[in-house]
Amino acid sequence: SPSKMWINGLKVLRKPLLQFHTQYSAELPWAEIDMDFMNLNQSAHGDREHGFIHSRLRRSRKVVVGHWRQITALDQIGCWMRASRAWADSQSAKFARIGDNMREVSVTEGDKVSAQIAFGYSVNGYGLGDVVAYVNAVDDKALDALVGEYEDSYQIAADLRRGGERHDSVREAARIELGLLAFLEQGGFHGFTTTFENLHGLRQLPGLPSQRLMARGYGFGAEGDWKTAALLRAVKVMGAGLSGGSSFMEDYTYHMVEGEEMVLGAHMLEICPTIADGKPALEVHPLGIGGKEDPARLVFNSKAGAGVNVAVMDMGNRFRLLINPAEVITAAKDLPKLPVARALWKPEPDFNTALAAWIYAGGAHHTAFSLAIGSEELLDFAEIAGVEALMIDKETSLRSFREQIRNNEVYYHLKSNGIQ
Repeated sequence: SPSKMWINGLKVLRKPLLQFHTQYSAELPWAEIDMDFMNLNQSAHGDREHGFIHSRLRRSRKVVVGHWRQITALDQIGCWMRASRAWADSQSAKFARIGDNMREVSVTEGDKVSAQIAFGYSVNGYGLGDVVAYVNAVDDKALDALVGEYEDSYQIAADLRRGGERHDSVREAARIELGLLAFLEQGGFHGFTTTFENLHGLRQLPGLPSQRLMARGYGFGAEGDWKTAALLRAVKVMGAGLSGGSSFMEDYTYHMVEGEEMVLGAHMLEICPTIADGKPALEVHPLGIGGKEDPARLVFNSKAGAGVNVAVMDMGNRFRLLINPAEVITAAKDLPKLPVARALWKPEPDFNTALAAWIYAGGAHHTAFSLAIGSEELLDFAEIAGVEALMIDKETSLRSFREQIRNNEVYYHLKSNGIQ
């Protein structure tokens, strides 16, 4: 417990840190307890000594309190371990920005140098021609095998199967997937971005390929949104081995009937099938933007359950994670004319408060959406990275939330000038 001996080690420690405040025995040995027992079971005071030196050195860490056999304590440690695993992955992660940012959009922009300093990952730009070269080199045998995988894995109409009149659209999507995968593997990338404004050399928007690459664990951001691609990769690493799935997401439109308010989340095409409720349908439909051939995509509804949306924004002097738990629900009605994957949710604490707080915080329209992890892993990740985290949850009131934003401006201004 004497903690001065830890000072030099803690000064150079760069790894995530957790202090587990526990002891070996759960129950006091009432009849046998003596001073020998007291001297050998002192975490009640020793951990306070150790906690002081962490605080004195301004070391960021997580403190978990509880007996080492308690599930609640082990769950908290598990969340921190998942966040630490994502942090470790981020230190060497590489993201390919294929094309540029969508024109005139602000929130998807950011400082890539500052992001590498804060999170560890690197982002670099590549011309679409770099990918097209891999697409054009796809072997027909590999292409046939992947198309067969599609037909085994998804619901597919007869005219999209081999021999069908629209099968070529599916085959072209498979060619793009194989080429894009080869590009990512060759470059050692952990994720990528695309934009529908830069498709020269491709016959269709890579909808199905992006969906399936996300399912393999790649981070993805549409319209050049590299920050969300990196965030989704981190979320997928945190959720590895858990059920539920995680996806790139966008708040698209609302159901605003009083008392029934909910968000409809979707994107043009790119929602990850790990969140699908049941077997997705592989479909081909026209797309009104991009100016290319009708693209293939997986169409499905999301599973229901406890979910979370998290966005990352570059606020100039810091990065901000904005976290909002939500109840993901099953649609009461069909959406027969909406040929994209989608999710419906009710945000905490309620529709009006959640949306107003999101906008006050400068929240992005792209998010990482997860049914696998919750808020605690994301808060731990933000703490490890030393970035701002704002929670919109059941405890949120707009008055206190706005005050927190104002107070954080002062704190991060001082922090950016070396004052803690």
